Amino acid sequence: MCSDSVLVMEIKSGNKKALGKLVERYKTSAYRLALGLVGNRDDAHDISQEAFLRVYKSAGTFDQSKPFLPWFYAIIANLSRTWLTRRSRTENRMVELDDVSFLLVDESNPEKNMEYRETISRLQSALLELPFEDREIIMLQHFRGLSYNEIAELLDIPRGTVMSRLYYARKKLARLMSDKS
Repeated sequence: MCSDSVLVMEIKSGNKKALGKLVERYKTSAYRLALGLVGNRDDAHDISQEAFLRVYKSAGTFDQSKPFLPWFYAIIANLSRTWLTRRSRTENRMVELDDVSFLLVDESNPEKNMEYRETISRLQSALLELPFEDREIIMLQHFRGLSYNEIAELLDIPRGTVMSRLYYARKKLARLMSDKS
């Protein structure tokens, strides 16, 4: 199996099959990252596709001495920021309940199921009210399960900064959740 860096170098030399391999390797991750950042299925799909086009167009700028994933994540994050900037606050669309695969719903207990759905709705709304950087750090840690070290590498920031940003983002999210109760 070729490394990501080798595939990007092959893309740089015009190998479209190498792009196909990268797409197959990261299409689900790209979609889920975008979904966590923009909160809408259709937008996340468009962003993840655009991210792969940017990889193809920008392969020449890739620094082969550095890992692929932080570079690719930066592309997705920048596209997501741009997408959100274009969309007004009133047009913000939440993640549909079907997209929330991280929450197990107990079908045998309809009352508890309704409570879960209400909590999900409040959480989605609160997440969309957070500034992008706060939503990003929470999504990476809590919904993607990345460690502090993985987030630090992905965002190219010190581990201590990850911990600090996560602490303050959680406080903001808790405040927003309590306001919605």
